[in-house]
Amino acid sequence: MSNNLLKRDIVVGSRRFSNFFWAFILFFGGLGFFLTGVSSYLKKNLLFFINSTDLAFLPQGLVMTFYGVVAISLSIYISLTVFWDVGSGYNEFDKQNELIRIVRRGFPGKNRQILLVYAFKNIKSIKLNIQDGINPKRIIYLCTKDQREIPLTPVEQPRSLEVLENEASELARFLNINLEGL
Repeated sequence: MSNNLLKRDIVVGSRRFSNFFWAFILFFGGLGFFLTGVSSYLKKNLLFFINSTDLAFLPQGLVMTFYGVVAISLSIYISLTVFWDVGSGYNEFDKQNELIRIVRRGFPGKNRQILLVYAFKNIKSIKLNIQDGINPKRIIYLCTKDQREIPLTPVEQPRSLEVLENEASELARFLNINLEGL
């Protein structure tokens, strides 16, 4: 949403295809490992497509059971973050009231809703941080006069440099502040 006095950027949280994919893969992979380990302990086949009764419980069956529990636990954690939509929210830039609101959803509890509000007079610049390599980072930061850097971009696959630079320059123009890092 954007007009002359208000700009709102929606931030996608945990409800992304990759999280659904990994929750699914981890759950069923972990279930296979867990049932293989339990089958080796009970000496009874719980999986129709593999004969795990010949597998020694110590140490192979125990390790398979442990890996299965860890994978299922991770899949439950990822599924809950998707269900709660952790990280979703919006960045709102309001010229009329001269306020910037950064709203995010967190984990359930007393801090479920995260709300940061900054006055325009406390904002120094928009900073673009680009790091390439094995773990690339491409983030737009809101820099305050008290040296804080608040990330405005969601955690996701790095976007193209052109898109990121356009977003940062458009935001800096809208707020009428400097753009750093180009």
